Amino acid sequence: MKRFWLFFSQAVTVLLAALFIITTLKPLWLGNSTAWLGSSKTQVAGISVTEAPAQVAGAAPVGSFRAAAQTASAAVVSLNISKNAVKNSRMDDPWFKFFFGERGEGNPGGNQGSEPQQAGLGSGVIVSADGYILTNNHVVEGADEIEVILNDSRRAIAKVIGTDPDSDLAILKISLDKLPAIVLGNSDSLQVGDQVLAIGNPFGVGQTVTSGIVSALGRNQLGINTFENFIQTDAAINPGNSGGALVDVNGNLQGINTAIYSRSGGSLGIGFAIPVSTAKQVMEGIVKDGVVTRGWIGVEPQDLSPELAVTFGIKNSSKSGEALQGVIITGVLQGAPAAKAGIVPGDIIVSIAGKPVRNVSELLTQVSNIKPGNSEKFGIIRKETPLELTVSAGTRPRPKGQPR
Repeated sequence: MKRFWLFFSQAVTVLLAALFIITTLKPLWLGNSTAWLGSSKTQVAGISVTEAPAQVAGAAPVGSFRAAAQTASAAVVSLNISKNAVKNSRMDDPWFKFFFGERGEGNPGGNQGSEPQQAGLGSGVIVSADGYILTNNHVVEGADEIEVILNDSRRAIAKVIGTDPDSDLAILKISLDKLPAIVLGNSDSLQVGDQVLAIGNPFGVGQTVTSGIVSALGRNQLGINTFENFIQTDAAINPGNSGGALVDVNGNLQGINTAIYSRSGGSLGIGFAIPVSTAKQVMEGIVKDGVVTRGWIGVEPQDLSPELAVTFGIKNSSKSGEALQGVIITGVLQGAPAAKAGIVPGDIIVSIAGKPVRNVSELLTQVSNIKPGNSEKFGIIRKETPLELTVSAGTRPRPKGQPR
């Protein structure tokens, strides 16, 4: 009896192995074998076709980002921006009136003398159930009225709480009940290759979700903002997406979509988002103090170039023979934190708190992130000698003149 069961079990094992190999490599040999897997034959317009098995209700396909999209989309809003057009200075010119007539008179499409309005589109992200919304400064700059449209079709007029042109962020507020707020993620933990979703209202077609990966981190020197530390992604971002959400596969906010690199105005697979770590700093400053407070040390920095290296008598290479990377200080403000710490013209800043400094943009960003009054270790090279100086940051002076 034992021999019989041993033979039976071995035979079944061999048959199952053979069936697995055939279904994997030569499924056509089994003919209509898909029927036993759950699919079925049916007639469509007299033609016999095979239909896939019905999925369990509510179950997402393997690899789907449905849960993340549904979680985050509720907190992403569309913005309708209204701006009064600037009056043409020639409207009062008699010759202009002679050739083009009075606005609104004899013109069926005229607005009877009223100023025309310019409309703009953008997106925003609800970050608090109290009604606070994160978006881009360039989306709401100069707006006379901002209408917020929620994903559940509710509408409200937003109030601008504050803006920060240096980071291109703005905080709005609406007064509605039961607002869905997005969960803030940790953008410092993002890595190149991580999956992300971009959610916004491109071209005003309605809320849209696109997917991609993190293409690069710490992008700067783009000439977009004063402080740049962008997340680069290939998730499709188009006009109208500005101010929308860049989320991870859990639906947590990782960045605010801000800009695209494009020759045509459409997405070319290179988009930029402001990390949520920067957004939290700006939001905290604006909501709590009404203004963003940044660190400052009072230096004139320049990217280290071969010409400047020659001028200051610096060997443009490290002891290992690699090109020296850092920022050369060409001037120090008297009495500023840098001067008090002992930094002098000709010093090369190569790191702050252990993080490398490779260009002026990185220096500005890292210094601005130091809270005024706090101290950090600055890695310095002075006449080929490495030094470490402790600098206590001051408060960055507000720029003169009107904000952008």
